[in-house]
Formats: sequence, C-alpha cells, structure tokens
Amino acid sequence: MRTSDMKIKDEVLRLIEEADGKFVSGQAIAQKLSVSRNTVWKSIKMLEDEGYEFRAVTNRGYVLTKKSNALNAGSIKRHLPASCKNLKLQFFKTITSTNTVLKEMAEKGAPEGTVLIASEQTAGRGRLSRSFYSPSGTGVYMSILMRPSFTPEESLYITTAAAVAVAEAIETATNQAAKIKWVNDVYLNDKKACGILTEASYNMENNRLDYAVAGIGINLLRPEGGFPAELEPIVTSVFNQKNYTPDTRDRFIAEVISRFWDFYQNLTEKPFLEGYKKRSFLSGKEVYVISGSTRKLGKALDIDDEFHLHVVYEDGTGEYLQSGEVSVKPAHPGTKQEKE
Repeated sequence: MRTSDMKIKDEVLRLIEEADGKFVSGQAIAQKLSVSRNTVWKSIKMLEDEGYEFRAVTNRGYVLTKKSNALNAGSIKRHLPASCKNLKLQFFKTITSTNTVLKEMAEKGAPEGTVLIASEQTAGRGRLSRSFYSPSGTGVYMSILMRPSFTPEESLYITTAAAVAVAEAIETATNQAAKIKWVNDVYLNDKKACGILTEASYNMENNRLDYAVAGIGINLLRPEGGFPAELEPIVTSVFNQKNYTPDTRDRFIAEVISRFWDFYQNLTEKPFLEGYKKRSFLSGKEVYVISGSTRKLGKALDIDDEFHLHVVYEDGTGEYLQSGEVSVKPAHPGTKQEKE
C-alpha cells in the first residue's frame, strides 16, 4: 500500500469517527479530502480488510459500527501528544508475540521508538516463560523498543514505569482505582487486567543495554463466552460494553504509550516512584515468596525507592526482593492460590 493511500485511509477513518455515530456521506468525505468518491470507497474497503465494520446506507453514507474491533495505528497516533509524534507505530491483526518480533527487529537495527501493536498473539509470553492469553478482538498487545544508556540494574525502572503508565491510563479512562502487583501486573477489583514483560540485550563490554523491549498486554474487554476456566477467577477487563467504543479504545492505547514514553525520557529520575508505591497491591498482605519448589510465608510491608519489595518472614527475618515470584496467601483455607 502506498503512503498516500494509507494517509487517505486514515483521514477517511478520522472523519467517520468524528461524526460520532452519525452518517457521513462519501461525497462529503471526498470533498473534504479533495479526492474522488472512488478513492473514498477504496479506503473503506481497506479499513474493512483491517477489521473495521461500517454500515452503509444509500443517500446517507457511512457509520462505524460498535462491533468494530480493529486497531488502527493512524487513529492511535492522532491521539498521541507532540512528544510522541516520532514514534514508529506498526499494526498487526495477528502476530506470534510482539516482544519476540520486536526483539528480532532490534537485532537488525530497528530504531528506538518502534512500537508494535496487535489485536491478537498466537504465542504470547509472560514472565517465567509462561504463555500469555491473547485472544483476538478483546485485548491489546504492544511492545516498545528502547535503546537506553543506563545500566542493566536500572532496567527494572522500565517495568515499573510501564505499570504506572497503564494504571494511570486505566484510572483516567474508567475512574476506577488500579493497583500494581509487584513487580509487573496491573489489577482492577483484585483481578489482573494487564501483564508486563521487559526483555533486554546486555552488552558485557560496556555494561550497558544494547536495547530493551517493554511488552504490555491488556485485557480491554471480556471475551465472548468469558475467559478460560482457569483464568476466570483471577483476571478481568478494563472496559465493558457500556463504556467501550473504538475511539475510547484508541485513546486509551495512546494514553498508555504517551505516559510511558514521557516517563522513559526521565527514567533514572523515577518520576513514577510515588505512583508505584501508592498503588502497591501487596503491601500489608501475607504472601508466599516462591523459589523453585519452595514457598516461604511472610508479610509484604512496602516498596523501597529502588522498587524492591520489603518482606518480613515468620521467623522475624526480613528481605528486600529485587526480583522473583510472589503470590498472595489465600484468605480462607482451600481457596485457590492466586496465579501470576
């Protein structure tokens, strides 16, 4: 597809979205964009190929239906602030894993600020090599490429910055309070709504990262028929059908990206530290610290200034965890253990 065709297609979508549920005629679109009616028709067909659904009525024009699930890089980019206009957004209907593909691109020289956005992953990954449920049409899965100058020890800031960015975007979009389960999950109503996976390539010669990739997977809507049985008790979605539209979704995605990118510009100054601390899901809870096949019971107290989790164990000893796996102790005997 030529760049000019892509720009016209994005402008056609913008005009239809701005009509806010009202019909807009092909002739009106053609006049505003100084193109032919046939060019508008071709743009509509391209958008339909991407997953958008339109209702077309003779002598009235086009309207975007609420069933449309397509993610559109052009629409998302229009909602980004000027500080993010140089980001290079790429859209995929389906991808194996945004992190996997973006790491391959990074190895081949892709520039910082490359962002992959997908509406489905066939091989999504979470921490500890776990699979990440990534169905089509109800979630968004994105990865952002960075080429930072800081040390590997400071790479934890990437994950924590992403968690705060998602939490703030959720609160702005829904007026619901979001929590962060150390170190990389965002929770709504005590259930997981987002998982984050940061991966990096380390250069031993200069003790710096060649690149880092922040992967963010968010449940936007509850899948038709619900989540898989093993996930149903522990996961949730950011939106429901009443407060969800394609434009709401695209604005939300842009909000996540822009908040994270703003944090990244001053990452080592940790402007998101207090936001992370105050949203701690584990503070005050009894938790199991898991290492291999062993589980050690303790109480999570707080998060320190380096984003380490402060835990005091049953024997009175304490520890500041830099990484690891932690689960909440069930409130009642026999309750299914919380999962990552």
